Amino acid sequence: MVQKYQSPVRVYKHPFELVMAAYERRFPTCHLIPMFVASDVISEEKSDDNSTHKIERRCKLDVDAPRLLKRIAGVDYVYFIQKNSLNRRERTLHIESHNETFSNRVIIHELCCYSVHPENEDWTCFEQSASLDIKSFFGFESTVEKIAMKQYANSIKKGKEIIEYYLRELEEEGITHVPRWSASPASPVKAVLPVSRPVPPTTPAITIVPPAENKLDADYINRYLGDLTPFQESCLIRLRSWLQETHKGKIPKDQHILRFLRARDFNMDKAREILCQSLTWRKQHQVDYLLDTWTSPQVLHDYYTGGWHHHDRDGRPLYILRLGQMDTKGLVRALGEESLLRHVLSINEEGLRRCEENTKVFGRPISCWTCLVDLEGLNMRHLWRPGVKALLRIIEVVEANYPETLGRLLILRAPRVFPVLWTLVSPFIDENTRKKFLIYAGNDYQGPGGLVDYIDKEIIPDFLGGECMCEVPEGGLVPKSLYRTPEELENDDIRLWTETIYQSASVFKGAPHELLIEIIDASSVITWDFDVCKGDVVFNIYHSKRAPQPPKKDPLAAHGITSPGGNNVQLIDKSWQLGQDYSMVESPLTCKEGESVQGSHVTRWPGFYILQWKFHSMPACATTNLPRVDDVLATLQVSSHKCKVMYYTEVLASMMYQHCANTALFC
Repeated sequence: MVQKYQSPVRVYKHPFELVMAAYERRFPTCHLIPMFVASDVISEEKSDDNSTHKIERRCKLDVDAPRLLKRIAGVDYVYFIQKNSLNRRERTLHIESHNETFSNRVIIHELCCYSVHPENEDWTCFEQSASLDIKSFFGFESTVEKIAMKQYANSIKKGKEIIEYYLRELEEEGITHVPRWSASPASPVKAVLPVSRPVPPTTPAITIVPPAENKLDADYINRYLGDLTPFQESCLIRLRSWLQETHKGKIPKDQHILRFLRARDFNMDKAREILCQSLTWRKQHQVDYLLDTWTSPQVLHDYYTGGWHHHDRDGRPLYILRLGQMDTKGLVRALGEESLLRHVLSINEEGLRRCEENTKVFGRPISCWTCLVDLEGLNMRHLWRPGVKALLRIIEVVEANYPETLGRLLILRAPRVFPVLWTLVSPFIDENTRKKFLIYAGNDYQGPGGLVDYIDKEIIPDFLGGECMCEVPEGGLVPKSLYRTPEELENDDIRLWTETIYQSASVFKGAPHELLIEIIDASSVITWDFDVCKGDVVFNIYHSKRAPQPPKKDPLAAHGITSPGGNNVQLIDKSWQLGQDYSMVESPLTCKEGESVQGSHVTRWPGFYILQWKFHSMPACATTNLPRVDDVLATLQVSSHKCKVMYYTEVLASMMYQHCANTALFC
């Protein structure tokens, strides 16, 4: 399996020519690279005007590997081929290298590039990228991968140190400016020169270069995301690049992506899966707008015993929850489970916002918050079954969509009944989250190793023996006059989670989902925004002069309204012929699972437009009429699952669409 890695962009705040002068000082030897043993220049070529310089070297490296492995492999040194291409006119240096030793067992391909910073021509960017493909290595494949990863980490750190070392050396010699290349009379020198002189290579790195619009600066990562290993940096950039490609520019913040990677120990596939599920959930329920749209009922203001209170010693926002004083039964009976969930989600969204603010205030990355839970007053009434059910539901949603946002949970004054509650809820809490729990019984929190180790004494709340006044409500019993009937609560729950502009639909093999839009005025604009939640689909747009007749079993389908029993609508009659009864107005668009697609179509004629999401079938084998076993198995596996899409469409007048597009340019 090919392993790909990529590192963020390193920026030298020096002109390209000066950085190249520092780079050249690494040759023919460099005491800062002890692993480099020797090299032979295979060929060297310069252009007549000296604007380009290409050189190819065979480099000898003493790789830091176990002696046993070297003996089994039968080698003491590893050889790499390195090709450098310097273009003084364009101010770029491209470095490409690959392993010559064991190339039939291990393939390492590295790319490096020095270039001018896109926003400041007096700065220089450096990028590294490579891939590692271990086909076989005497049963030591895992060991070789670890060695390569270690070498990659050393390469990134050492490479930057070497350039900075020689930049300082140049400055000490009074060299602070190197003139740029300029066209001059052609030089007669142009030759391929076989020479032999030792020059240190750029050591192999395990990374891949991201597209220009997806690049992350190393200083930015250190300032806003924290210290990451080269492997962790690579995972972040690769997942970010994948989201950029599949979600058409609508991607979450880097801090948010990083939380999902940490939650899955930087397993790319697992992190991508849960992140995509969460992004779909956020869009479906419009969670991104929750802080602007959600208004807490007065009951919550009066009886919900939680609130934000300064920050802990690490600068993390501090949330205090007086759970022992909360009437969980009264809140559930007065508000319902889903209203409580919405309120908790708004707390988490506010926590993310406060983390960003504290990152700016304290000048270091703050990505999570601290929660202090006071259990004084907790008793058996808190174990009321519907209340526990609501708590488990909240934990499930928060764990799935806000991983790694809790930095520490301080549980104070835990009573005897607490173990019963802990037994009920702990199985639903992620193991990594449970490790962040600190539990204190009675007044144990007041001594050494207690609360003062995590919170400044000046901000300890008064109800915990401190001197700081805390504005968190004291709670109390919710009056029964505020209780609502089960029917009223059920209707409210349905309203809360159906107030969304998005609709969901299932797509089956042979049963596409279709949506009918009637256009009265030509030059209208049909816009769409949909996510492929499961499976692969093909998106089509058709036009017909006559309205398709809805299936008899579903008289509402002609208007794109599904019956309560299903979410799949088929409108195009099987007797209709493409090109005669209806026509295709957009090229088919194949969309893979996890993709987010936005687009628009300017209608040329009035009539009926049909938006169709169709099951994406595997192509037939072109070399034989008989299907291959692998194809049959794959088809059976795919066809056993339905596809799911979540979509929103809107029809705009042409002038209105143009106004929205122009406005978006300034947002």
